[in-house]
Amino acid sequence: MTTTNPLRRGDPTVFEVPGACGEPVRCGNRTVVRYEAELWTARQRQAVTLHELSYRACFKPQLPRFFIERLTVPGDLVYDPFSGRGTTAVEAALLDRRVAANDVNPLSALLAAPRLEPPSGPESVSARLAEYPAVPGARADLDLSMFYHPSTEAALVSLRRELLGRAADGREDPLDRWIRMVATNRLTGHSPGFFSVYTLPPNQATSPESQRRINAHRRLVPPPRDVAALIVRKTGQLLRDLDPEARSRLARRARDAVFITGDAGKTPTLASGSVRLTVTSPPFLDQVAYAKDNWLRCWFNDLDTEAVAAGITMARTIPAWTAVMADVFAELYRVTAPGGHVAFEVGEVRRGTVPLDEYVVPIGEEAGFTCRSILVNVSRFTKTSHIWGVENHAAGTNTNRIVLFRKE
Repeated sequence: MTTTNPLRRGDPTVFEVPGACGEPVRCGNRTVVRYEAELWTARQRQAVTLHELSYRACFKPQLPRFFIERLTVPGDLVYDPFSGRGTTAVEAALLDRRVAANDVNPLSALLAAPRLEPPSGPESVSARLAEYPAVPGARADLDLSMFYHPSTEAALVSLRRELLGRAADGREDPLDRWIRMVATNRLTGHSPGFFSVYTLPPNQATSPESQRRINAHRRLVPPPRDVAALIVRKTGQLLRDLDPEARSRLARRARDAVFITGDAGKTPTLASGSVRLTVTSPPFLDQVAYAKDNWLRCWFNDLDTEAVAAGITMARTIPAWTAVMADVFAELYRVTAPGGHVAFEVGEVRRGTVPLDEYVVPIGEEAGFTCRSILVNVSRFTKTSHIWGVENHAAGTNTNRIVLFRKE
């Protein structure tokens, strides 16, 4: 069947996709219509550059924008319980919605919150970096020689000491937090825009042993990098299309933004019935080793990698995964306002044999929500998809499958 109802922005009573192919899908004891369509056009994929931070398994900013524009109005609270790099939070703030974000990984808040308080320009970042003391010959407390030239390592260790010191003694301000965020994002990558020798992909850190093999295979020696210059350069890229109006909205939402680090199933910081819309994507079935991928970022920010790993959901079976998600949905039902929505993005995993969207429907409904539909965004290949050997709509998680719930 094909829906004929229009999709109207700002009207939560109508949420259908014109011209989409709708097919009934059995999910537990319920039959739900799953619509497949191109939910955002090629032009709409041109997102604000403020989002351009490398982070594994993140969705495009256009996904939360699609729901935020249609199901909320300025001033509403938008939440993401699995915030990652903060895509939902930043997009909500850019659209003048209040922001709440949670993630068990403390790196999430370090990457997201500073972008709600961006610097005036690269010049202010350059000036602040010039104030930081340099320690020639400084070395890390672990072997990083496979990643960095000695001069680069010295600059990074000096920067790390200064930033951690400012945070510890209360001197840290938004400009320091911005520099910390950018530096964290530039630690390793595949181009001269990163601090490291060539390594791939840019959204995770390979192990020292693997990096040694890469260096030997490609006959690489870590080249010297100008750490301060690369931070200033990346700052310019992130700020490139921020106009005064966008800056004003970010500043307004930074004042009341809530960033939580903890279990998505227990968020007492959020008041009951306070959230108008949740847009999120949870960890899938042991698909991404978030803590392992971020060990170098954890080092730079003085975080315990093992402690971070212990808190991250890496369920290997459907029953284990659904048990965790049941707790999350119970908490989402508590914090969601009557008439509010949850857009829960999952993907096809294990070569398309596990359609998680069909498992999510009964979990959400058992928590008290009503499932309105499943929306599947039709997308083309991306560079990242090719890197991971993903064939479109056949394997991996490159297909956006969003289960939409409403609290009546």
